[in-house]
Amino acid sequence: MALLVLACPLLLWYWLWFGLLPLRWQNSSLAGPDAPLQRAYRAAVLGRWEPAARLFEDTGQDWEKRSLYAQRLGYLAARRSDRWLKAWQLARPGDPDCALVLARARVLYAWKLRGQALAQDTSRRRFEGFHRELQASQADIQRAAELHPDDPSPYVAEIWRALGLGYRSREMRALWSEITARAPYHFEAHNTALQYWTAKWRGSKQLAREFAEKAAAGAPPGSLLAVLPVIAWYENYADELGDAGFRSPQVYALVDTALADVTLADPDHPRLPEVRHVLAYFLYRQGRYRAAREQFRKVDGFTEALPWRYSYVKSLYYRAARTKTARKALTERRVRR
Repeated sequence: MALLVLACPLLLWYWLWFGLLPLRWQNSSLAGPDAPLQRAYRAAVLGRWEPAARLFEDTGQDWEKRSLYAQRLGYLAARRSDRWLKAWQLARPGDPDCALVLARARVLYAWKLRGQALAQDTSRRRFEGFHRELQASQADIQRAAELHPDDPSPYVAEIWRALGLGYRSREMRALWSEITARAPYHFEAHNTALQYWTAKWRGSKQLAREFAEKAAAGAPPGSLLAVLPVIAWYENYADELGDAGFRSPQVYALVDTALADVTLADPDHPRLPEVRHVLAYFLYRQGRYRAAREQFRKVDGFTEALPWRYSYVKSLYYRAARTKTARKALTERRVRR
């Protein structure tokens, strides 16, 4: 016990020296801090829906936040407990906010049934449940859209339905028109649609790259869409090219462009933490440890983001990259003195 007491302040000093949090302080449900969402999330875990309802009321027509909140609360309902969501639906049957979370939860539940395994390793029973729930989700998505016609969020949820059910490109483009008519630079919509156009889903390396480049080129500064070509490169080549690919002049330029866009973004943009995670990882893989550490510092304590979410042990994956970054950043600084 005495050793433990002695070790605690030493451990805290160690991590303060690196400028990062102790490893055990990790939130695997969010990409970054959001106090109102965290309060609503904790209340929902305890079965109370009212804070979630107030969260959406306060959000108004901030479509980025509305989409994020529906995603994270829908994930909670799909993965842990939906008792609070059912109580909300009973208390306010025509509430568009509740309908949105319900639609998102239905789609996320379908993906939970499918699991993370590759198609060839997924059982027929899982696929049947997956397709059944995705088919049923259309009614929930349509209801959410009808209750709040200006909101792109129900259509963003539908992109995941498009992925799972294999919408044809014509159907996907029609869905995309519904979204961009309401929010032409919506980050989650673009990031999710990029998945549709990747080779592992319904597109190809070329289609993913072209979609990302076109979106980034047409977006206003600070929209965060400049990171899309970085993500497209990751989806296309990360496993294929390895460290040499990450350190190529082309990828350096993509990362630098995204970093410049981040400096112009609204500091309160709800998707900014996700972009910081991506950039932290790329900077780490490029050996730019001090720059990587600056991005890690701004999102430290949270792990629900690319690329960590692709790992079965995302917290350990995150910790390994972050810890190496912290150590290497100190060495890099000392060498330059």
